[in-house]
Amino acid sequence: MYKEILRKYWGYDDFRGIQRDIIESIAAGNDTLGLMPTGGGKSITFQVPALAMDGVCIVVTPLIALMKDQVAHLRERGILAAAIYSGMSHEDIITTLENSIFGGVKILYVSPERLATDLFVNKFKHAKVSFIAVDEAHCISQWGYDFRPSYLHIADIRKYKPDVPILALTATATPRVVEDIQRQLGFRKINVFSMSFERPNLSYIVQPSSDKQESLFNILNITTGSAIVYVRSRRRAKEISDFLSKRGINSTYYHAGLTAYERDDRQHKWSDDSVRVIVATNAFGMGIDKPDVRSVVHVDCPDSIEAYFQEAGRAGRDGLPAKAVLFYNGGDEHKLYRRVSDTYPTKEYILRVYDHLAYFFQVGVGSGYNATFEFSIDNFCRVYGFFPIQVDAALKILTRAGYIYYDSDPENMSRMMFRLERDELYRLDYTSERENEVVTALLRNYSGLFADYRVIDEAFVAKQTGMTPSTVYDILVTLQSRHIIRYIPHRDIPCITYTRSREDAKDIIIPEDVYENRKEQYRERIRHMLDYAKRDDICRSRYLLRYFGEPKSHDCGLCDVCEARATHEGHTVDDARKGIVRLLSDRHPHHITELRDLPFSHSLINEALRTMIGEREIIVTNNNNLSLS
Repeated sequence: MYKEILRKYWGYDDFRGIQRDIIESIAAGNDTLGLMPTGGGKSITFQVPALAMDGVCIVVTPLIALMKDQVAHLRERGILAAAIYSGMSHEDIITTLENSIFGGVKILYVSPERLATDLFVNKFKHAKVSFIAVDEAHCISQWGYDFRPSYLHIADIRKYKPDVPILALTATATPRVVEDIQRQLGFRKINVFSMSFERPNLSYIVQPSSDKQESLFNILNITTGSAIVYVRSRRRAKEISDFLSKRGINSTYYHAGLTAYERDDRQHKWSDDSVRVIVATNAFGMGIDKPDVRSVVHVDCPDSIEAYFQEAGRAGRDGLPAKAVLFYNGGDEHKLYRRVSDTYPTKEYILRVYDHLAYFFQVGVGSGYNATFEFSIDNFCRVYGFFPIQVDAALKILTRAGYIYYDSDPENMSRMMFRLERDELYRLDYTSERENEVVTALLRNYSGLFADYRVIDEAFVAKQTGMTPSTVYDILVTLQSRHIIRYIPHRDIPCITYTRSREDAKDIIIPEDVYENRKEQYRERIRHMLDYAKRDDICRSRYLLRYFGEPKSHDCGLCDVCEARATHEGHTVDDARKGIVRLLSDRHPHHITELRDLPFSHSLINEALRTMIGEREIIVTNNNNLSLS
């Protein structure tokens, strides 16, 4: 039966890896944890049994964009799928939930925050649920690198349907996290299926670099195919994309600060190869299914092995050779440890932010319970002299401690409704041709616009009419000014909700498991990341696999360490020294990064370099050029 469903809807003849084992386990009613590397086919493991079993499958996933993408793909295949997300009208949410109860939806995607609402709980009680699937399940573990308190609501709803099994899926989990996922989700017994995290087609490379932009250009210039370049900040994403474009490499950039249309447009152009390189923050990647990414380059060192492994794993999902390159220099260690104090500011600082938040919103002690406020972090910092990075971190800690709920990245979609009746609309004789085209596209693609607000997508309307999204936006604003429609544009303004009445700062308690323990875990993850970047005595793939609990791994033969070992076996420091002399013998200055092209390991080159500088055999200039003395 499962093979028939797979063949009918996806066109595959058979399952891969542990997909069938996971499907049979959840279909038998067993709580199941599946560990599958990026590109391992996680979605098949819940979509196939959802179609085979009675009732609706509830899929919990953290990203609205991912929900919409998967729902669209499933509907194209004729599968009854839907999603509930912020920005939908109350009526649309009720309709979707009732369709799930009465058989009109087989796969329902929801965010973890949605599970805690009274409306969802009441409808959930009356629905026939086949099973609950939890994507990115590591988010429920306090030992995981991406813990999200909202994931704890998943365990809460199990009490209403204790016999409904749960399927947890993740691509990044250490043995400790694997154990914690099952405990937090209330597994009735231990039940784990795991694939090896090994990626035999992927070569992991750590490349020392004093000029990362130049090194990036060199890598992209000598390789072909699609690439993702990860950086730490939004500003850096634009800077590096502009740098590459000026050097003739077709590039764009992506981060959470762009509009929804801009993000979709840039991702689409990269996905269909109109753009070769996308330079992005970690906001880009989850749910990306482009199989032919040939290179993933980290210009800035990530703060955990888990984050690095997940992002690097987006290369070579088609099974063909691909590279994951990490540029590293001494400055990375300082930057990473500085993130600890940025991510975990002092408790005194956190309490000051809490107090000033109340001044900002004018909330008195003992009041404010359940009140929600729009929050401009820039205005707040400007008024009280704080820095945005630390304020953002303080608000997240206060959220985990239970005093507020900080929604830092809301997805409030555009909404509109007609103010005129349908007959009045048709009798209008003073609208322009372009305005008529927009009105016609709205009527064709959205129902109920005369009765209530409906979520609309300006980019979709633009595509239907052949206009740009900004033109559609201008037309909608004009129609509103003429009292033809009511229009609420998309907004990205963060919100803060007081989850308990405001307290005096001296009474605020930030528990150890929210602050001290997690701060130390963060430090430990950074230590592992730095250890990975610095070492050149163990195969990169083997190091990563051991971190994720695979002790029986073998050398990959592809990474920079394995290649150095194979090529330079038996070489000595003196050999490396002679190689450096040969390079510099033309009496022209050579940049220090050119030493990496010599056929010797990093450790041999570094040792030879130290000796030669100490003996004044070579000279190093301020801009890191080398020459023979």
